[in-house]
Amino acid sequence: MGYVCNPLNIPYTYQFFDENGVISSNREAADPSMVLYNGKYLLFPSMTAGFLSSDNLSDWEFHLLNDVPIFDYAPDVRVIGEYLYFSASDYTKNCSFYRTKDPFNGSFEEINGTFPFWDPNLFVDYDDKIYFYWGCTNNRPIYGVEMNPVDMSPIGDPVELIFGDVTVKGYERTGENHVLPRSSEQIEEMVEAHMSNNPDTSEEMKAVVRQWLGNDPYIEGAWMDKHNGQYYFQYASPGTEYNIYSDGVYVSDKPLGPFKLAKNNPFSYKPGGFMPGAGHGSTMEDKHGNVWHASSMRISVNHQFERRVGIWPAGFDEDGELFCNQRFGDWPMRIDQTQMDPWEDPEWMLLSYNKPASSSSYEAGKDASKATDENVRTWWKAAGKKPGEWLEVDLLHECDVRAIHINFADDQTDIIIPESAEKKMTSEASNHTAIRYIDRKKHYTRWLLEGSINGEHYFTIADKSNAESDLPHDLIIPKEGVKARYIKCTVQELPYRQVACISGLRVFGTGEGNRPVKARNVRTELASELDLNVSWEKHQVVGHNVIWGFSPDKLYHSYMVLGSNEVKIGALVKGQSLFVRVDSFNETGVTEGDIIQVI
Repeated sequence: MGYVCNPLNIPYTYQFFDENGVISSNREAADPSMVLYNGKYLLFPSMTAGFLSSDNLSDWEFHLLNDVPIFDYAPDVRVIGEYLYFSASDYTKNCSFYRTKDPFNGSFEEINGTFPFWDPNLFVDYDDKIYFYWGCTNNRPIYGVEMNPVDMSPIGDPVELIFGDVTVKGYERTGENHVLPRSSEQIEEMVEAHMSNNPDTSEEMKAVVRQWLGNDPYIEGAWMDKHNGQYYFQYASPGTEYNIYSDGVYVSDKPLGPFKLAKNNPFSYKPGGFMPGAGHGSTMEDKHGNVWHASSMRISVNHQFERRVGIWPAGFDEDGELFCNQRFGDWPMRIDQTQMDPWEDPEWMLLSYNKPASSSSYEAGKDASKATDENVRTWWKAAGKKPGEWLEVDLLHECDVRAIHINFADDQTDIIIPESAEKKMTSEASNHTAIRYIDRKKHYTRWLLEGSINGEHYFTIADKSNAESDLPHDLIIPKEGVKARYIKCTVQELPYRQVACISGLRVFGTGEGNRPVKARNVRTELASELDLNVSWEKHQVVGHNVIWGFSPDKLYHSYMVLGSNEVKIGALVKGQSLFVRVDSFNETGVTEGDIIQVI
């Protein structure tokens, strides 16, 4: 067996934006297509200049790509016959398809495209007919069409499949927690500011930017699966830079519809916890019949598209509802090589939340406490670049430590674009152009991880001082675990000689004491047909998972809450029944709450 802890423990590629001489940088991987091909799991994310392969879904190897469009977003891959097919987004020209029988060593054969598209998805039906789905706007639908398997040209006219509707689907509303803090006056001011450098911009283009800045959601990221004769049309909404990026699903008995909104929506949704976001993904059955869903996760501090990739157990219930379990969606998770229970409680609990932390040095406002607040968007930053800066977490008592999740952050503004970086001109809706660079050079992230019982004598847990890898979200599983109170990470080397920054030195295992008490005095209040307020009595726990669904036996949605006894859920579907449960968790386990019927 293996373990994963989202975001996935893979190298994340650096890219640079040169906008009028102003350089910004960030790592990005998102929009993952994950498939099983010739016994290997293949993962193709956006903007990585390559793909990853695995035998077990926990250990991944990176491979560079050379003969497909690496600068085009949302790469789609599908297995059709003996071939692996690839396509990606470019609405400025006709987009080609590519195929290969050997993605590791062979070249991709190009099949010239006949029309432009964005966010593509190929699907081959059981009768070997091929269908294609695409779309990524806030004012048009997602389309579908049957394709000619010989030349990958459309058969017939495109069919309009689904539209966004924020009056019915609360989860499609954009903004942090589905709230966009922009008035109509603010939007107009932003439109004018956006266009100030382009005085000749047409009124039509202004309208596009106005919609982009407004409340209309982007409906995008199509992915199709078939299960028991039903077609499951999956799509993403409403904004990748927000914590509520999610995947919804429609169902039909035909590949081009008409489609009906499934009862369980959004089926992939992770608004809380250390790293939120679970949108624009793919769903795959593994070698053993287990179902997995891969999606984008959000950081979005250095750039709107600063993102990562996560995977979660998923499945179809006895009534055919597609679900995904993200209750503890960024905690260590065991991946068996046989049948798994997708709703299994975590094997280990979080021990480091808000625990005292110290460091060798820190920059003002970015002290060591930022590494234990369970927020990927804040981090400890050392005061200088010299090797040997360290960060230490005090668990307050000796614990049975089973996993350590080390999350490095990027907080660097003076990185010079490497000479080896590949580049491409890009354009935005405002006609503004920039140069995007992707750095293919191999980098290293090196550190020493130690533990201690008394804070005086230390032992080595893991030594990556000479590692040949660059893993900014590394997961360490000590064999048989270790007994420790103090966990210390000493940073030796980072890409571009950056200042050491850690957003999460997260420790998992078993602490002291009893399981938490059941959540008491749970109160629910509908703020609207799409919004629900939930609160409960304060008590000493690490956190809560607020669970809900349209049936008491289908509580598939969750929102992890830390440091608070209330939350507002804005992802309801209008007119649907609603049941809620508040679960408590601490360092020893989980205690389920009582189910409450709201509607």
